[in-house]
Order: sequence, then C-alpha cells, then structure tokens
Amino acid sequence: MSSPKRILIVEDEPLISMMLEDFLELLDHKVAGTADSVAAALPLIDGADAAILDVNLRGGEKSGPIAEALALRGLPFVFATGGSEDSVGEQFRDRPRLMKPFTMDGVQKALDAL
Repeated sequence: MSSPKRILIVEDEPLISMMLEDFLELLDHKVAGTADSVAAALPLIDGADAAILDVNLRGGEKSGPIAEALALRGLPFVFATGGSEDSVGEQFRDRPRLMKPFTMDGVQKALDAL
C-alpha cells in the first residue's frame, strides 16, 4: 500500500509547519492544509488523506478532537511530539509517532507506517 498523498498539518509553530511542508513536497506528497488550532483544523479534514498532528497546541489546547474526527472518518494520522507517550490520549496510544526534532527520513517512516 502506498502512503497517503494529501496530508493535513496541524502544528502551532510556523517554522516547524513550513519545514513539514517542505519535507512533504520533497517526499512527493501534497499539503491538504495547515492549521494551528482545533478550530482551524476541523474544516480541513475532508480534503486530506491523512494528517500529522502536533499533540500540544498553543494555549494548552490538545489535538485530541482532531484525532477523534479523523478516526471517525477512517483517516490515518500520526502524532508529532517531543514529549512522552502519556501526552497522547489513551485511546490513541497505538497510533504512529513522529518524534521532534523532525527529519525527512522520520517523516517518511511515519507516513509509511500509516
């Protein structure tokens, strides 16, 4: 199975989001959209094949509601985190992780795991 092609990026740090966009382009994927909050991400889900979700967003917000919406639609996602496994909701601890700091190889492996 080939990895997804249209990837939603949910990341609250603009420089990291831009770096992910560059990595995805180099890896022959398209960016389905970028968002830095739950409210900004939810409308973009339908245009995506998969997503990269930063676990902790600005203002203490968590990406859990986005993960729930993706799971309801059967869309795969990977959590991006620099923290421990405990930072991810228990129901999603089996999902692939993309550990910070990101590398292009790490992004490719995370997407391949989907």
